[in-house]
Amino acid sequence: MRIGTVVGNIWATRKEEGLQGLKLLIIQPKKTNGQLADEQIVAADRIGAGVGDDVILTMGSAAVRSFSKEVICPIDAIVVGIIDGSDE
Repeated sequence: MRIGTVVGNIWATRKEEGLQGLKLLIIQPKKTNGQLADEQIVAADRIGAGVGDDVILTMGSAAVRSFSKEVICPIDAIVVGIIDGSDE
């Protein structure tokens, strides 16, 4: 899992059927020193994160497995938590 900050939203009227109904967010991951990384990741969100929220992401096959076994969703990353606080 990784930690990042939501920096934007993505809207797509035409997308893969498995993405229908999913909110897509632009996440900027955080480095181990807490600074934002240069890269950005597009992540699916089913829990209601918004711009400015610090979030927990899971990526790769773990993201796909977050859906039911019957649903194959073409995603690389999904938001699995909104961070309320941490001991850094």
